[in-house]
This record gives sequence, structure tokens and C-alpha cells, in this order.
Amino acid sequence: MATINEGIVIGGAGGAIAGITVWLVQYLHGKTNDFVDGKRIYKWLQKHTSDEPGKQFRSTRAIASWNNITEDRAKYLCSINDKIFMSTGANEDMWGIHTREDRPKVLI
Repeated sequence: MATINEGIVIGGAGGAIAGITVWLVQYLHGKTNDFVDGKRIYKWLQKHTSDEPGKQFRSTRAIASWNNITEDRAKYLCSINDKIFMSTGANEDMWGIHTREDRPKVLI
């Protein structure tokens, strides 16, 4: 009788370890993809935006199209990246890396 209980405990422990391992691999895969895609978006924004008025932001659609990802994924990746800012101006759904404001700079 003791061998059956030992087998159940060993099987349960093995199953738990396998389940945790699968979850960990999926989690790390997702985080790695987020990092790689986020870095690619940031580099793209560096090339396609500038600190000049009117050229500071790009739309989610443009980011998604040029980086071959969905608009939802582009929006998510931009929102979790500390170096990418959403426009606070009149135009919604615009992202940039130079400033948070979508207004021309006033030179005094």
C-alpha cells in the first residue's frame, strides 16, 4: 500500500513541476517577444520622428504597418515602454520618443 501512495505523490509532484516549467517557458517567451518587438518599435521611431514640430509623433497604424504587427500589439508595446510617449495633443493614438506634447514649441 505504501508504494501506491508514493507513486501518487511522485506523479503529482512530477506533474506540478512539468506544469510550472511549461508556464515559465511560455512567460519567458512572451516577455522576450515583447522586449524584441518593443526595441524594434523604438528604433523605428528614432528613424521616423524628430524633435521638430509636426514630426514628433507617428500613428499606431503606421507603427504597426511598418513593423508588421497588429495595431493592438503596437499600442500595447508603446504603452509599456518608458521611452515611448503617447501624444497629449489634439491627435489621439500618436506615439513619439521626443516629447509628450503634440504642440509646436514657442521660441521666445
